[in-house]
Amino acid sequence: MNPATTTISVVIPNYNYAAYVGHAIDSALNLDWPSVEVIVIDDGSTDRSREVIASYGDRIKTILQENSGQLVGCNKGFAMSRGEVVIFLDSDDALHPSLARELAAVWTPTTSKVQVQMQVVDGRGQPTGAYFPQYHIVPTPQQVREWSARTTAYPTPPGSANAYSRTFLEKIFPLVETAGKANDSYCLAAAPFLGDVITIAKPLVSYRVHDRNQGALSKLDVHQFERQMSRAMQREAYARGIAERAGVPMADRALDRNLGFLAYRLASLKLAPAKHPRTDDSVPHVLADIARAFFAPQGVALPGRIAMLGWAAVVGGLPAALARGPILWRFAPGSRPQALRKLLTALHIVRGARDVQSAGSAGPG
Repeated sequence: MNPATTTISVVIPNYNYAAYVGHAIDSALNLDWPSVEVIVIDDGSTDRSREVIASYGDRIKTILQENSGQLVGCNKGFAMSRGEVVIFLDSDDALHPSLARELAAVWTPTTSKVQVQMQVVDGRGQPTGAYFPQYHIVPTPQQVREWSARTTAYPTPPGSANAYSRTFLEKIFPLVETAGKANDSYCLAAAPFLGDVITIAKPLVSYRVHDRNQGALSKLDVHQFERQMSRAMQREAYARGIAERAGVPMADRALDRNLGFLAYRLASLKLAPAKHPRTDDSVPHVLADIARAFFAPQGVALPGRIAMLGWAAVVGGLPAALARGPILWRFAPGSRPQALRKLLTALHIVRGARDVQSAGSAGPG
């Protein structure tokens, strides 16, 4: 990335986030980089969003569409963009000014995406003290590719904390809805097979958690688990097609070695068995798959894998009514009792933003 020749395009899809979209736009305009293109797609908002967007005038490019969904908006935004580097920024998140310079320091001609850590903020934009992903090591591009092929899993943030190479995106855009309505499902799944995924273990994007988040689970919604399972299965099928096209073999039943997916699978079986996507599934089958996944490298350090085994044993053995508590604590960190939070921190299962090791010294977790 050369500051003199490289443009960064920030594509911001928005729907009824008038309270936040201005902050997202400001964060893109304030990137420490000479050439930044900001494109905002409003998806038929009925609040004051379009008034906020219009106030930026010709400082940004705007697409106004009838309510058609994020995928359609991102397709239009990418088609309009001209940057060699593209970021899809959720309209309730924000980029840190130093992000662009950090990207430039690690970017290579073979990069498909650079991923960074996210700082969690509340609805008012105040830091909560939490960061994610919990990079216990900084994975190499080869590790990310191998983990993806073996388990479909690698430690990655959601959309806003990923900067993509235009060369990579041109291989998969325009997106067709085969793996859900969120554009990051496609980009995150394809990136390891069509280039190098580079990780910066620094909090360079703010992730806002509030009562209207589409992706942040802040309370127990039993139907969320079925939806997440279905999305993961669609994403695996999409990734398998991309990997085959790239000549990278994926393991059979790779998704059933994915610890994150297995947690959703167990929660779905316990709390909403009638809606469970797999009709022939059972708790013993899930527990057996979790035991096998324990030994499959996917970026989860040993303490985290041990915690997963313990959590699964507790949830699997409890009646559904009693299992709700441990399930909520896993998927909504803010609900965890203070004693549990301290224990997870003491065991290095939950870590701070900079408490990571390089992959070269630690090896895959």
